[in-house]
Amino acid sequence: MGPLDSYLPYLLNRAGARIATAFNDEVRPLGATLQIWRVLAALREQDGRRMGDLSNTTSIEVSTLTRLVDSMEQKGLVARRRDANDARAILLHVAPAGRRLTQRILPIAERYEEVALAGFTAGEAEVLKAALRRLYANMDGLES
Repeated sequence: MGPLDSYLPYLLNRAGARIATAFNDEVRPLGATLQIWRVLAALREQDGRRMGDLSNTTSIEVSTLTRLVDSMEQKGLVARRRDANDARAILLHVAPAGRRLTQRILPIAERYEEVALAGFTAGEAEVLKAALRRLYANMDGLES
């Protein structure tokens, strides 16, 4: 292995950690965290998700997600409801306070993407995003 700054997992972690730490610091005064934002963003994309689906979408372990959703429910950000089509399934819905918080965080999240992609053409940004999705999917290879 060559120098650390040419090792892909190091580079990915370093970039991700820098963005996550700064983002967390910025949304904390609003009563949010990066994980809360991930849940709200996923529900903004599609409201009424099952916990398993939400776990996959947000990359938050189900046990961690359950505790997170409990605290979000206590804050009035989300509500659990039974699925009308499957009484055993619980769906998570965004509550009005969650919608308001989403509207406050959205411009911050958009600015982070803008800053992170400064100097990238639209095409380069799309290539980077596609490469990162592919890289994530490739990691399934570790499980076989």
